[in-house]
Amino acid sequence: MNIIVDAMGGDNAPGEIIRGCIDAVLEYDINLTLVGREEVIWETLENSDAPGDRFTVVHASEVIEAEEAPVAAIRAKKDSSMVKGFELLRQDPGSVFVSAGNTGALMAGGLLKVGRIKGVDRPALAPMIPNLGRGTLLIDAGANAECKPQNLVQFAIMGSIYTEKVMQHEKPTVGLVNIGQEETKGNELTKEAYTLLKNEKSINFIGNVEPRDIPQGVVDVLVCDGFVGNVILKLTEGVALGLFQMLKEELTKNALSKMGALLLKSGFKQIKNRMDYAEHGGAPLLGIKGGIIKAHGSSDARAIKNAVRQAVLFARNNVLETITASIKSTVEVSNG
Repeated sequence: MNIIVDAMGGDNAPGEIIRGCIDAVLEYDINLTLVGREEVIWETLENSDAPGDRFTVVHASEVIEAEEAPVAAIRAKKDSSMVKGFELLRQDPGSVFVSAGNTGALMAGGLLKVGRIKGVDRPALAPMIPNLGRGTLLIDAGANAECKPQNLVQFAIMGSIYTEKVMQHEKPTVGLVNIGQEETKGNELTKEAYTLLKNEKSINFIGNVEPRDIPQGVVDVLVCDGFVGNVILKLTEGVALGLFQMLKEELTKNALSKMGALLLKSGFKQIKNRMDYAEHGGAPLLGIKGGIIKAHGSSDARAIKNAVRQAVLFARNNVLETITASIKSTVEVSNG
């Protein structure tokens, strides 16, 4: 098992990235490959009293910045930490690559440098959405703004496998984002996708899910096109931030409310932890011929440690092999 980490990707690189990797090595008893500016990486490791024998460092002189055009950056910066990471992943498809870098570049690089699983039409980004349940995997969350019904079926298959293998949810339930629960609701895409999903034997499809029910955690896997998914993801983040801001304002506006806030402090902390992206680590890019985990751009050490944990589970539980076999089987059945 080889876990590769882009040490230079993200707002807090390389310090927080490397510190998260050190924590992961110590907690999960693994070795890691760090890609980036060799001198900086080794200096950070040595200053942190890290077990140097648990790390392999691959030098990369360039960094793809957050504001760069994704495809152009992947093609131009051949010695970047992200491109070098993809090269290592392509050489060893059983490995997993973790990066908090430019999301668009990560998706473009996955396609251009590693390639799709045979039979997968569109790779999909699948973050976890915290909710009142055990969390919901949202797929797709932005990789594909326009989709065909069969794309949504493949998203459901890949998301179900990931949720079962990595999140340890047995027979995960699958729902389709729609404007109503009835089978006849929605546009042509969702109505056709509903029929295909209902007939797909490899998933536990329970029907349409209205957006208002998403915070309740009514399903384990939520399927939609990338345009809808990205709106859901960003609205959820915005509502959570706004809610916490309102609570802070109300609970600190006078002495009495401050006293109440002190009594409720532990409860608020638990809620914040449930909503914190750092607890979930990152979002897998599913459908690529190798494991890819996209960590949040502002990831701290804790988020990176958890992203590495996801990568370990991805590799140990043979997620790539299971998705590949399942997609092959589905294609064979549809070709009849």
